[in-house]
Amino acid sequence: MTHVLVLNQNYEPLNVCHPRRAIVLIDGGKAEVLEVDGLVYRSPTRSVRIPSVIRLNHLVKRPRPRVRLTRREVFLRDQFTCQYCGARTKELTLDHLVPKHRGGRHQWENLVSACQSCNHRKGGKTIEEAKMSLHHSPFEPKATPQYLFQIYLDGNEAWRKFIPLVDDRKLF
Repeated sequence: MTHVLVLNQNYEPLNVCHPRRAIVLIDGGKAEVLEVDGLVYRSPTRSVRIPSVIRLNHLVKRPRPRVRLTRREVFLRDQFTCQYCGARTKELTLDHLVPKHRGGRHQWENLVSACQSCNHRKGGKTIEEAKMSLHHSPFEPKATPQYLFQIYLDGNEAWRKFIPLVDDRKLF
């Protein structure tokens, strides 16, 4: 299945759509073709080359995208490393720096990845009470275009000039 990258008027990546949707946008005069795929869409009356990248003719204002707060994203941010002992493992748990029963919130700045033994040792205490320290302070990662569209980048060389590559070590 092919996908089409949709760019805003200022060439900022917006989303990915189905080729039929891209053709409707182009036929309606709402978008222009920047890159063309080698495939052809055929109907009874005409044939159209499927675009790979299109750009909207008008600017779409939208809020900045954010990284969703999930277990996987916290583990990726912490590079699958326990933030207390530094062990790299896939057997991690989430730990709240300020425990939830003490008013700690479920947010980026209060969550870290921890191995099971460190999480058990810390228990329902704060890190000061447990006499433990963090390797890295927790933060909310930035949602870069490369991060948002990374699952589509493999095999789409035409997209690489529109989605800037960022060093992954700077994201996390």
